[in-house]
Amino acid sequence: MKYYLLIAIGLFLFSTSVSAQENQKKVTVSGYIKDSTSGEALIGAAIYIKELQKGTNANAYGFFSLTINPGKYSLIINYIGYKEQILEVDLSSDKRLDVDLLPNGIEKKEVVIIAERKDKNVQSTDMGRVELEVDKIKSLPALLGEVDILKTLQLLPGVQNAGEGNSGFYVRGGGPDQNLILLDEGVVYNASHLFGFFSVFNPDAVKNVTLIKGGMPAQYGGRLASVVDISMKDGNQKKFKASGGLGYIASRLTLEGPIVKDKSSFMISGRRTFIDLFLREPFIKSDSRIAGNSYYFYDLNAKVNYTLSPKDRLFLSGYFGRDVFNFKSADTGFKVRIPWGNATTSLRWNHLFNDQLFMNTSLIFNDYKFEFGASQQEFDFRIFSGVRDYNAKIDLNWFPNILHNIKFGGNYIYHRFTPTNAYARSGDVVFDLGEVTRFYAHDAALYVNDEWDVTEKFKVNAGVRGSYFAHVGPFSRYVEDPSFPGKFLDTIDYAQGKKVADYLNAEPRFSMRYELNKSSSVKASFTQNYQYIHIASFGSVSLPTDVWVPCTDKVKPQFGTQYSLGYFKNLKDNMYETSVEVYYKEMKNQIDYEEGATPDGDVRNNPDNNFVFGKGWSYGAEFFVKKSTGKLNGWIGYTLSYTKRKFPDLNQGREFSAKYDRRHDASLVVVYDHSKKWTFGLTWVYATGDALTLPAERYFMSAGPPVNIDQNGQVGVNNNFYILSGFDKRNDYRQKAFHRLDISATLRSQKQRNYETEWVFAVYNFYGRQNPYFIYFDVQGNSQDGNQKVQAKQVSLFSVIPSVTYNFKF
Repeated sequence: MKYYLLIAIGLFLFSTSVSAQENQKKVTVSGYIKDSTSGEALIGAAIYIKELQKGTNANAYGFFSLTINPGKYSLIINYIGYKEQILEVDLSSDKRLDVDLLPNGIEKKEVVIIAERKDKNVQSTDMGRVELEVDKIKSLPALLGEVDILKTLQLLPGVQNAGEGNSGFYVRGGGPDQNLILLDEGVVYNASHLFGFFSVFNPDAVKNVTLIKGGMPAQYGGRLASVVDISMKDGNQKKFKASGGLGYIASRLTLEGPIVKDKSSFMISGRRTFIDLFLREPFIKSDSRIAGNSYYFYDLNAKVNYTLSPKDRLFLSGYFGRDVFNFKSADTGFKVRIPWGNATTSLRWNHLFNDQLFMNTSLIFNDYKFEFGASQQEFDFRIFSGVRDYNAKIDLNWFPNILHNIKFGGNYIYHRFTPTNAYARSGDVVFDLGEVTRFYAHDAALYVNDEWDVTEKFKVNAGVRGSYFAHVGPFSRYVEDPSFPGKFLDTIDYAQGKKVADYLNAEPRFSMRYELNKSSSVKASFTQNYQYIHIASFGSVSLPTDVWVPCTDKVKPQFGTQYSLGYFKNLKDNMYETSVEVYYKEMKNQIDYEEGATPDGDVRNNPDNNFVFGKGWSYGAEFFVKKSTGKLNGWIGYTLSYTKRKFPDLNQGREFSAKYDRRHDASLVVVYDHSKKWTFGLTWVYATGDALTLPAERYFMSAGPPVNIDQNGQVGVNNNFYILSGFDKRNDYRQKAFHRLDISATLRSQKQRNYETEWVFAVYNFYGRQNPYFIYFDVQGNSQDGNQKVQAKQVSLFSVIPSVTYNFKF
């Protein structure tokens, strides 16, 4: 690690020295780019100097800085969905320039970019980076009318869905825990509602969505596969606004407006399902068999900001969401209650030291909880788990000159993990299930990253991240007898704060772009990442029951190395963006539960005593064609990929396909702005069937050979009864291919006195494809008559589902 850090420090000092010499005769133009109607910062807005054919992009808070030679210049500022501004400036000294861009309006036309402006798709060093417009997301068809940001990400190449209707996703062969999901810098540990069918992100509260699946910059860390960075709206600083909607599943309401005009604003947004309201009186009688059963979820997003001075601004934002499932048996009095959810809070301070140095300091709190409770008469049983973080971080953005954009900073996180714990009592008797097990850990990192225009054609983005992780007490290590799992030979106790295990690593990041001509380029990237926290899952998708655990003396950090190479080409004056990316990824120290493990095995035990460890690798090619301008726009994506795993203690030590291995994955997205009143959307997806493990044989208690399933999933049985046994190779069976067509139409009313409404009509699974959700085995007939058969059957969740959603704003 020390060599990486020495190289990074050397490059940083070299850049500082060269920049200081170059800047002696230069001037700086800097400022903020905002929406003229709301005061919202425009993240990533392009600022381009026509005479130099160079430029930059606004950062996450809308700030930009360009240091150039004195002179007269034409500054071109644009942002998708806004009218372009061209400003003539005479720079003889440093100049502060805040720019307000005017939205294009209800037509939602794309910005027309002049020919001299270099295209970001071709000219940047970004690989596997996609920014999505929330307005475009809202134009696409959605399950039951609930617009879902994470499901839109699944339509991009290299991103695979976790199943029919599920908001979970896998990126380039990585598992669900290898995606870093951020909401205003706070980590979201479980991003789904309704057991995975909807994400926790209310699109009405979201301003910007960025996905990074390759070439991860050094300011991000802690995960191997991807980053999903989501920013909430700041709130309208000009006037009060309200928006909302009513759909089949949930209702939404968002309020925003100025606290002090042009200085401070607020935003509050809520969403809640209402099905449970119809499962109680007066809709349901108290003696009904379904009385007492309910399910609901809700979200609350809130944010305030205050401009202290031209150089200082404060942001306070929070998210709180919960799912609650209740079940009550009318016959036995058996009750089940399952609540789970996330809470995040972020306090951020922006400070501008000078026109070239921008700083953001953040204090962040995250909390995720899951609980399963069951009771009957005097018996009460609960299982609970969760994770809580306290996070402090500082990020600095230095713009020494037009050739360099340097980012550096650090962060510290204190983790508290609560893996599966249990409580049980009968009447006044409380059963001894052991003390509540918790893990405590320190997680720290420092980073530096420089985006450098080396020459007109060659540009690099290079950095390094140094990370440190320490598992500390209080902690009790249960030492198992290797010959008798579950039998403990000893217990080692660690006092509070005492180190159990620690890890120090360097994570180099490098990406480059070489321009072939004005419309095409070649890019390459190399990244190494360490991941110190992991999900231990019994299922193939991310569920509330999944347990987060840290690295320990037994669980080593996951380590990933990814190589990417891509060709990027724009056609017809940047009307079409095309790209081909190939990648290869190695993953070490992967974890899984051992064969036969069950959730109760974590009770009165260390969860990592039930883990096995192995390695994985993934490689593939991604093809992407996107049209961003005109009335008809959208994209086509296709991924060819292979994802493998190898564990000495699984599958007899043989290589096997990961459960999210998909050979082919394709998507088509179309949005057609027919007129001011009508917009039409269409999505079509295709994917190779999921890999899963099925029993290969059936054994019967009476004499006779084992019975095999034939290619039609049927078997004849002449014996008394059977048991499942003899599992075949792990994940060696494929479900049927998955494909589905969704369509939508949006009808907007004519604006009246600042009041606008729209109706969204959508059909999910338009041609009624019966996509597989899971497979089970059904026994038909009986052994006495000699006609007993065992047949594998497919369960499908959704057929054709129409929906209507009503939205409004004023």
